[in-house]
Amino acid sequence: MADNQAQTHRSPHPVLWLILYLPYGAATGYVTVTLAWLLSHAGASVAAVATLASLSLAPNTWKVLWAPIVDTTLTAKRWFVLANLANAASLMVFALLPLKVEYLAAFGWVVLVNSVAGTVTAIAVDRMMAYDTTDGEKGKAGGWSQAGNLGGVGLGGGAGLWLAQHTGHPWIAAAVVALAALLCTAALLKLADPPSVAGAPRYVTVLIETGRDVWSLVQRRIGLLAMLICTLPIGAGAAQNLWAAVAKDWSASADLVALVGGLLSGIAGIVGCIASGYLCDRMDRKKAYLLFGLVMAATSAAMALGPKTPAMFLIFATLYNGAVGLSYGAYSAVTLEAIGRGAAGTKFNLISSLSNVPILVVVLIDGWAQTRWGSGAMLLVESALGVAGVGIYIVLAWGTRGLTWRGVFGRFAAA
Repeated sequence: MADNQAQTHRSPHPVLWLILYLPYGAATGYVTVTLAWLLSHAGASVAAVATLASLSLAPNTWKVLWAPIVDTTLTAKRWFVLANLANAASLMVFALLPLKVEYLAAFGWVVLVNSVAGTVTAIAVDRMMAYDTTDGEKGKAGGWSQAGNLGGVGLGGGAGLWLAQHTGHPWIAAAVVALAALLCTAALLKLADPPSVAGAPRYVTVLIETGRDVWSLVQRRIGLLAMLICTLPIGAGAAQNLWAAVAKDWSASADLVALVGGLLSGIAGIVGCIASGYLCDRMDRKKAYLLFGLVMAATSAAMALGPKTPAMFLIFATLYNGAVGLSYGAYSAVTLEAIGRGAAGTKFNLISSLSNVPILVVVLIDGWAQTRWGSGAMLLVESALGVAGVGIYIVLAWGTRGLTWRGVFGRFAAA
């Protein structure tokens, strides 16, 4: 009976996943673009602003720790509503805090709360996607959800910065982003709530079932390969976090940097994610992920070797941001394919937490390479890392073909 229902189940329109992921992306964009700009112009050092940005990113590497709670308590819809309210409330605290250096510690705590709340909204949406999306449309769902993520970062940050600059009242920017995030909750009306991951009423029993379901992921070769491909420096998109820092090497103005990091970043990310989703449903999803990683590596190399002019900065940075969209959409498609349904939020965010590690590492390597050799060399180093990651994955996937997980570990142990 359940199998027949699964076969006749029709996926909701993927634009719903974009809408539900927008609060997560828009809040991140507000912190890393709008708030960073406002505080830097209030006298905060680059190091202090970077610390706030790292606090916004860090919970994404921990979220697997609280994903089981979202999987095993309440419902996905209730968790989304509660987390989105916390997201909007923390944005309003940003609006109320004075933009002064002495309040940086307070901003840091609110950034952390905002980021954790954002991860909970994402986990709830991941759980709904895993249950409400048919196997043939997981690529499309992954692409549209990452379009909401990257598009929200670009559009939320860009719109927030524009409002902060042109209204003369910075609090308006936070209030508008908070209101937009709350309005996205209406998309839940079009979705069914996933069933509980286990029928037992006791939380401990349900948590044990969740652990078993997560263990089933790593017992399957496709699960291991999904985790492997996401922990390699393929399609990391690290350079997009450094455009403002390196733009002077292309003689790019502040307005051009704001355009590239805001509106154009959002548009390019949305287009890339949606295109990636459709392509991933028409070819092997892991091969698509590798292909898009090579596209990003080629774009990085071309930008490094091309003329250092404002026009080239605009063109190549936008193409790079589009390649980030392609890679992120493929990442979601690969993950959705691997995790199945049970404990979906936990398994999705287990891989998601792992996937954020190479982003942090490549950002650090990019910064080191730029300081030592310049921006062009930074892009070439990132390109080389991406190509090397693709090569490592191909070798390991080929070497373990046809094996179970025990066979995979047995072969490496024998080696």
